[in-house]
Amino acid sequence: MKSKDVVFLCQFFYPEYISSATLPFDTAKALKDAGYSVSVICGYPEEYSTTNEKVPLKEVVDGIEIQRLKYIQLKRSSFIGRIINYFSFTFSALLNLFKLRKFKIAIVYSNPPVLPLVTFIANKIFGLKIVFVSYDVYPEIAVKTNVIQNTSIISKFMEVINKVIFRDISKVVALSTEMKEYLINSREGLSKDNVEVIPNWYESDVTYNKNDAKLNPIFKDIIQNEPLIISYFGNMGIAQDMETILDTIRKLKDNKNVHFLFAGHGNKMETLKQKLTEEKIDNTTIFDFLHGQDFSDALAVSDAFIVSLESSLNGLCVPSKTYSYMSAGKPILAIMNPQCDISIDLANYNAGFTVETGQSEALVNHIITLGNEEIAKEMGNNCRVLFLKKFTKDICTNKYVDLINQVLESEACLQTKHY
Repeated sequence: MKSKDVVFLCQFFYPEYISSATLPFDTAKALKDAGYSVSVICGYPEEYSTTNEKVPLKEVVDGIEIQRLKYIQLKRSSFIGRIINYFSFTFSALLNLFKLRKFKIAIVYSNPPVLPLVTFIANKIFGLKIVFVSYDVYPEIAVKTNVIQNTSIISKFMEVINKVIFRDISKVVALSTEMKEYLINSREGLSKDNVEVIPNWYESDVTYNKNDAKLNPIFKDIIQNEPLIISYFGNMGIAQDMETILDTIRKLKDNKNVHFLFAGHGNKMETLKQKLTEEKIDNTTIFDFLHGQDFSDALAVSDAFIVSLESSLNGLCVPSKTYSYMSAGKPILAIMNPQCDISIDLANYNAGFTVETGQSEALVNHIITLGNEEIAKEMGNNCRVLFLKKFTKDICTNKYVDLINQVLESEACLQTKHY
């Protein structure tokens, strides 16, 4: 008889501040509050930790038992570094395989993409049920962004993993309708009943006071002339259409009423900085990754947000920063496929605009439109309504609770039939 309910297997977790750590932590707390016993096996925090103090290898936080594994951690900016990190953490998790025998269900995440192999082995040996959360679809997203070739050993290895693990997964969580459709059409043995759409989320109880945020010294130079602040936060990599954004900045470089604010990381961020310097464009401010109060203040001082995803990646990932934008109650300018969930929601709620890759002129026109305070306020209010209706932490984590209930109930039914 298995003594514990749910174990999370993920590379990042509390006290790290990136979304791939905070989202599993929120989910774990919701399951604990619902009465389940919850444990976590995760990586030891280094790069994204919110504290300078030494974090224990084992501790209990909010009733959640956390075990942190040491593994090789190289700079994630290089491909080799990420691969070594992925396999090193997966190997560390594999060394702890027998700890999974006590659990009924494992919730495992797609990042790193080889990690689900550990739960597959546990399923075969211990009968562990698997809930797989697909943040990104591998190897397709890596191939589409030219990180690997589709003929490479890594790509072929991931394809083999996909062929075996999806046959034994109890439930798959997709972040959007388009991701669900892609997975059903591309993964052998996966039916629509196996896949649940549960989007990412953001805190609903955060307050955004623009006047208070203006007191934050890092924004002092930006807000002096009270321009329309258009912000982009998060990853600036191959998956994002930074070229359309840069072209938009160029076209508005002489408009002193508009200022662009960036914060994040990624291989296109340095390119963006270089281009702005070379072309002597001074209507843009770029910070490194912001978190905590600085990020909340950045959301508050912004008047609108840009979210971007290359059109070829539709169905393979979802920009998670979108939901923090929505929570701030400001219009969203989306550069992505008009048929994806985010674009459809923005249109249905009149909460922003969508343009496709390369449509910088249309993006410029939408930004100028948002210079009208009444239009911007109405769209911002609509965006907040959309957020409160669909993307709060409570709404989305409760869907995970329902999902775990379903898996356990189906298991109980099977055991009853067996006896």
